[in-house]
Amino acid sequence: MIKKLDTLILKAFAWPFISTFFITLFVLLMQIIWKYIDDLVGKGLDFITIIKFVLYASATMVTLALPIAILLSSIMTFGKLGESYELVAIKSSGVSLVRFMQPLLFVSLLLCGITFLFQNYIIPVATLKFEVLYSDIYKKSPAFDLKDGVFYNGLQGFSIKVGKKDKDKTTLHNVLIEERTNGPEDNAIVSEKGAMKISTDKKFLEFKLENGNRYEIKGDFYNPLNTELTHFSFKEYNKLFDLGQLDMQNTSDSLFKKGSRMLTVRKLDKAIDSLNKYPDQIIKKTGTDLAAYISYYHYKDSLSKEILSSSIKNFDQLIPDSMKLAVHQGALQEVTNLNSIFVFSGPEFSSRGKDIRLHLIEWHRKFSLSLACLVLFFIGAPLGAIIRKGGLGVPLLVAISFFVIFHLLNTFGEKFVKENVMTPLMGMWLSILALTPLGIFLTYKATIDSQLFNKEFYLQLFKRLTK
Repeated sequence: MIKKLDTLILKAFAWPFISTFFITLFVLLMQIIWKYIDDLVGKGLDFITIIKFVLYASATMVTLALPIAILLSSIMTFGKLGESYELVAIKSSGVSLVRFMQPLLFVSLLLCGITFLFQNYIIPVATLKFEVLYSDIYKKSPAFDLKDGVFYNGLQGFSIKVGKKDKDKTTLHNVLIEERTNGPEDNAIVSEKGAMKISTDKKFLEFKLENGNRYEIKGDFYNPLNTELTHFSFKEYNKLFDLGQLDMQNTSDSLFKKGSRMLTVRKLDKAIDSLNKYPDQIIKKTGTDLAAYISYYHYKDSLSKEILSSSIKNFDQLIPDSMKLAVHQGALQEVTNLNSIFVFSGPEFSSRGKDIRLHLIEWHRKFSLSLACLVLFFIGAPLGAIIRKGGLGVPLLVAISFFVIFHLLNTFGEKFVKENVMTPLMGMWLSILALTPLGIFLTYKATIDSQLFNKEFYLQLFKRLTK
């Protein structure tokens, strides 16, 4: 049964949690938008596409925003109660801090479950939609995005370079247009000056070029010497480009569905089981390929006994002089073949190992991020009770410090797993393993009214030491 004390702490926690969650989500969203800003600006995206991009991007950040919001809001809640001496009054009435934390402990456990469900079912879909949408946005290149002295390859089959573009963004100088083909034919247009504009129906990009030359090279695959060059000069020349290829394409989701980030725990289990079979198959296949070249290995014992029992110093003494060159060349060929087998099987083996690690990273991430809500609560609540400061000043500074530690440990752990320095279990749970003892220590200090962050305590201690 919920008591008035539980209602008090829940009400004190609700508003800070909601506000800090959306503020954190907004900050993380701005980080993503800033990362992709170059691919978004100047694309002529419609309002619906922008809303979808923001929605999918924010959905992928929810599971990271929840632990931060719990950390910050718990520090603010207990800090405010401590600053107003409500915690002192509650403790003096015989209620321990651990009992006072129980309602928020249940809330944290509930948020752990929500985080796992969101990470397991919503994040894969949001990530899939985000990757597909970003791929379509990236391919939607504006035809007028020409930079001075840089080749622009956004129009299929053409490469355009402009020496200089005036401030009006239409007048061009030193224009070079190359037509790329798969065959030996090659066409190019060079002009001193030009202007570009989009047709009224917005279907074509028109270049009006002045004082230039057009070169056409016609060749033959089977007879390279049969090449013909056509050249003519012009005072005015119009070149049209179809802008239909630059429209937003609706890429199929199937192109990205097999990514490890787009899978649930059940699908990750199946994928990991399937991937674990590949290294064994590669080893078996490599062993079969090697067996054809190392059959002499079975006779090494008898040969070594013969060599040891005689006065033969090395293998060359067993070979007649007339056969030495042939034997050496054959041995070199055998070694070359063995090396080729390892050259082909080695990268494949490494690639399969990397795929397994990436799938294990996502599998462990779904659980570690969920448990992070509980761990950060046991850091934030005791810290608030010890600091006894409400608002967004000191609590925000402390919360950012611990979040940076949490985020760095997560980042380093994931990187170590990808580089095969750590196992997925150790790398993805590195932050939890490091911060859990800290949470236990802070909870203990808060229950005994420790003056861990009281500057007056340290000043008095310093004065005693100086005496």
